[in-house]
Amino acid sequence: MTPRERIVAAMNMEQPDRVPVMSQFSIGFMIQQLKETDINPMELWNDAEKFAEALIWLRERFNFDGILVGIHGHDPNWREKTTVEIVDGVEVATFHDRKETYVDDDLPVGEFFEETAIDVDTFDVNEIPEELDFIAASKNCYVFIHLEDPYKIFRILDEKLKGEYSLHGEISSPLDYLLDLLGYENALVAMMFNPEKVKEILAKYTIGVIKMAEGLCENTSIDAIKISSPFAGSDFISPEHYKEYELPYLSRVATAVKAKGKFVYVHTCGHINDRLEMMAEAGLSGLECLDPEPIGDVALDDAFDRIGDQMFIKGNVDSVNTLLNGSDDKINNDVSERIKIGMKNKGYILSTACSIAPKVKKENVQILSKIANEIGNY
Repeated sequence: MTPRERIVAAMNMEQPDRVPVMSQFSIGFMIQQLKETDINPMELWNDAEKFAEALIWLRERFNFDGILVGIHGHDPNWREKTTVEIVDGVEVATFHDRKETYVDDDLPVGEFFEETAIDVDTFDVNEIPEELDFIAASKNCYVFIHLEDPYKIFRILDEKLKGEYSLHGEISSPLDYLLDLLGYENALVAMMFNPEKVKEILAKYTIGVIKMAEGLCENTSIDAIKISSPFAGSDFISPEHYKEYELPYLSRVATAVKAKGKFVYVHTCGHINDRLEMMAEAGLSGLECLDPEPIGDVALDDAFDRIGDQMFIKGNVDSVNTLLNGSDDKINNDVSERIKIGMKNKGYILSTACSIAPKVKKENVQILSKIANEIGNY
């Protein structure tokens, strides 16, 4: 099997030749690794050619079977729209509306010149466009999408990789857009005191998220779309609120992507053990993360027993307590145990639970594919 065929087989709940390996890189981890290249943090975030070069270089370094393209829609004229200065050895870019500081172990740190507070009671839902031109990566950190040519990164990767590896696109959930619009605390308060307005906002954002997802499905060679919804775990919202404010909208996005013939999975961090079955109700193809204790509460074998016949599972290797801080024996044992559990079930992709932590040593990530090749053959 080719690496792409291996990933696709697992996502289709079929048996590949061996357990496929594909982890999500944090931006901080990418930057740390790319210090061996001439790609700097600002270029990684803003430049399609450099981002593609980085993704290919990292895939080769870790022998992954697929690539998550977490950023798309790079503006080809980004250099002309910013001025850059070096402050204490760090790039600081000034755009017309903000400053971005490109640290070497995390996402860019954004500082907007004007902050606009949103009053949910008076906010006009019609202000939300049906074509979204950004992804809210984190607080004050955005992927701005150049709508004139949003798919350039995929054309570059297609030309370089010739379809050998599985490509996945990424979008954010409607819940993420709600949290970005109102702010995390205000959004939670609004769920309690103005639930109908919150649902109107979520429904409008769902239209834009679906449009973005369908555009990726129709105009690129991706096999799957990852829906990023990090805040939908029990660390942030209750199961009742999950069912009310995440599940209906997530389900609509999943249905739209599957209608385009692509796989779709959700990435939710932290504690999700109390909502695994609800997540399966969304009609997703798969589920990513499944953080184990102590950063989460999901045991891989239990997750397979409960939802493994409904969706593929990607993840469960603790990036912090195993790969970052664990001994060599712990890393070998944890990774081997995940592979053995996965091989007893359908649809397993070996991966870190959440993104690879920035300061993880390269050797501790390279061991994933090494062990998979040693013991992961069916």
